[in-house]
Amino acid sequence: MKTTIKTAIDPICNMVVETENSLTVKFKDTEYYFCSEGCKQKFEKRRANAIDDNKEQFDLIIVGGGPAGLTAGVYASILKLKAFLITQDLGGQAIDSTKIENYMGFDFITGPELIQKFHYQLVNSHFIDHLISEVDLIEPDEKSGFIVTASDGKKFNARTVLVAPGMKRRKLNVPGELEFQRKGIFYGSIQDLSYLQNKNVAVVGGGNSALQLVEDLQAISKNIFMVSDTILTGDEVIIERVRKLKNVEIFEEYKINEFYGEQSLSGFQIRKLGTGETKTLSISGVQVAIGLRPNTSLVSRLTDLNKKGEIIINPNCSTSCHGLFAAGDATSVYGKRIVIASGEGAKAALAIKRFIIDSNKLKK
Repeated sequence: MKTTIKTAIDPICNMVVETENSLTVKFKDTEYYFCSEGCKQKFEKRRANAIDDNKEQFDLIIVGGGPAGLTAGVYASILKLKAFLITQDLGGQAIDSTKIENYMGFDFITGPELIQKFHYQLVNSHFIDHLISEVDLIEPDEKSGFIVTASDGKKFNARTVLVAPGMKRRKLNVPGELEFQRKGIFYGSIQDLSYLQNKNVAVVGGGNSALQLVEDLQAISKNIFMVSDTILTGDEVIIERVRKLKNVEIFEEYKINEFYGEQSLSGFQIRKLGTGETKTLSISGVQVAIGLRPNTSLVSRLTDLNKKGEIIINPNCSTSCHGLFAAGDATSVYGKRIVIASGEGAKAALAIKRFIIDSNKLKK
């Protein structure tokens, strides 16, 4: 018999928590549930009118909860910075990674497992204030440094801001793609793999994400067509493994022309670059993993971006906007890897600590 897990919303940070394992406070006949001792204590202080959220001044607000933002939060706590993390979700793109190989300390770990460890450090081992919410606006402010507005309209003040917004998955923009989204066309999420069980499927892309999806699918799908508009570009060790799989056919330097079907996806057409030769393949599902674009619209008017739309950062993660720092995949840093994003988050926190120390000296 399947057990139903009961959940509740932490009234301080909006995080979903399991009621059975969370901390609780009873107030006016209502039971409240918390993700951590830190949120529980903040709730009790609010009830006692011991804090005024509107007047709270932070050293640092971190926007984004992927590996860069979470690592920055842990380091901010270690460095005794008064920090506040605001993120739409915990994990970012890493939560969809089925295989993370050679992250230091682990020969192999899944994205959800790694993010769970990050999460535990953030709310238990090295607590900082946090809120599950979108951010609508970041504004420089002469008095406080920056004003950050959450999606519910609440405003928060901070001397510095670190943006770690990560990236969004790119789309193919070909006929039939929009029509068959969630009806056979998916974008690299491990939650969608069960839909493709015992079916002919395709994976579009040539990088590590696409290669890892092929490895995940080869055990559950009939035949897999891997389509890339370039020669495969992932790590050689993964490419070698995929080329040996018997139920995988690889089409390198091919483009998608269109998807087709009736109520759901039933096939697609591909075109060989250079020759124009076309092939039509019957499939019931496709995973699209053709890369990502940086989520930088929030700061596009505040700081310099490169031609790719990435935030241009200095070696210490600072940007062209005084007091604004950036880390992770949305920046101009070389290498889009979880281990690199984590390192950049730690570096940014260290740089922000130095920035605040130097700023304090100038005020004296």
